[in-house]
Amino acid sequence: MTPKITFVGAGSVVFTQGLLADLFAYPELDGVHVALHDIDPDRLATALAAARRIAAVRGVKPVLTAHADRREALSGADFVVNMVQIGMAEATRTDFEVPARYGLRQTIGDTLGIGGIFRALRTFPFLKALGADIAEVCPEAWLLNYTNPMAMNVQYLGEATGLTRVVGLCHSVYWTVHGLAELVGVPFDEVTYVAAGVNHQAWVLRFEHAGADLYPRLRELAATDGQLRRRVRFDMLRRLGYYPTETSEHSAEYVPWYLKHDSEIERLRLPVGAYLGIVAENEAEYARTRHAIAADEPLPVEGTGEYAPQIVHSVLTGTPRTVYGNVVNRGLIENLPAGGVVEVPCLVDGTGVRPTRIGALPPQLAALNRTYLSVNDLVVRAAVEDDPRHIRHAAMTDPATAAALPVERIFELCDDLVRAHGDRLQPALRAVLGR
Repeated sequence: MTPKITFVGAGSVVFTQGLLADLFAYPELDGVHVALHDIDPDRLATALAAARRIAAVRGVKPVLTAHADRREALSGADFVVNMVQIGMAEATRTDFEVPARYGLRQTIGDTLGIGGIFRALRTFPFLKALGADIAEVCPEAWLLNYTNPMAMNVQYLGEATGLTRVVGLCHSVYWTVHGLAELVGVPFDEVTYVAAGVNHQAWVLRFEHAGADLYPRLRELAATDGQLRRRVRFDMLRRLGYYPTETSEHSAEYVPWYLKHDSEIERLRLPVGAYLGIVAENEAEYARTRHAIAADEPLPVEGTGEYAPQIVHSVLTGTPRTVYGNVVNRGLIENLPAGGVVEVPCLVDGTGVRPTRIGALPPQLAALNRTYLSVNDLVVRAAVEDDPRHIRHAAMTDPATAAALPVERIFELCDDLVRAHGDRLQPALRAVLGR
């Protein structure tokens, strides 16, 4: 039978284009069925037109179909790639604008913090419905999730839907090590590395070239390079001994030390509200793609190095490779909570995706990851148990929120965001609790 890959949220056209460019670069996958689904008919039509262009440039002949009906798109799928963003730009702006009125600063707001909490809460109802559809029409499919907040979403999928073939995918480990290799002047392909932790706050545990540890060179740069010292990640390296696997903008949000303080924002050049600019650029990029298709102009066909196409290729062809995946912690990192979602190396081949046991993280790293996972668990508890109090408990536990606001203001902020997001939340979580 022809393998089928379903893209849910295919109207994220630019990201879809990159994934398809990678997928169609594998000659063994010529002829696969790619089913595109989106609830926005204009974006769906644009995604289909872009897919046809990319296939033509790659010289392959996949079966391409577009579906407004999700179950139709999912029926018989071997792989489901989820990249849905509930509420799109409007909801993201709400996640920034309402907290900003309280003096709460965010840079990205998609993983942890008050922005991550409410992004998860409005995504969970969709994930529950998606999981039910997969269980009915393609129960053996691998669900490859790109939607943030990654760890919260993957934990919720496991607890609320019962799906077991779920892997969360993110490019942060790959691009972090790629950048570090460039920084120390070593070809990326010659570097040996291991990273582990939680999504966007994993840690580069090994970083070597020809058997030699490259961390001394990194620590020397952190100590002597004035510009690098003005980056959050190098500040964390100096103080914790290990380098985190997401940008400084991301990393600043997951700890209580930086965004609260004007002096730290200046010292570390933190762009408060940076993600709103990314949202605007994504909207502009979609408009450019739509125009190029309408005007019959060329589209860029560039690979992304994302993991989903690699997993599809390995499972279908048996080619072994290692990717980084976000999976439920079942003994993988022994000093992080069982049931939380951790990011670890995963072996992929014809048998599927198999996570690697890491053992224990250095205690200072595990301490930060445990706080992150505590926030995640409270958000999932709120949804699974229909308990709106746990939304507030999650915000109280979150490091950056707790550093910025007294508890009464945290409750008021949660109430305001519940009102602002309204019926995007499941009914029991729309309650306004007051102080």
